[in-house]
Amino acid sequence: MPILAKDLEALIHETFPDAKITINDLAGDGNHFSAEVIDESFRDLNRVQQQRAVYASLKGKMDGEQGELHALQLTTRAPD
Repeated sequence: MPILAKDLEALIHETFPDAKITINDLAGDGNHFSAEVIDESFRDLNRVQQQRAVYASLKGKMDGEQGELHALQLTTRAPD
């Protein structure tokens, strides 16, 4: 079952309430998204740590063949 961009954004906001989040449905199918997450909590983390934190916020939505989200192109950073 596909996921809506607003639902994906809401999941990320639960973990990163002050983040600036931009979500794009790349294929229009609810399975392939890009996301940019900008949050102060990323300031002292390397890129892998930042992205792991965002993936953890998805609460299993990308897990296995039954996951609602098939692909997520992720960009993370601390604010300028």
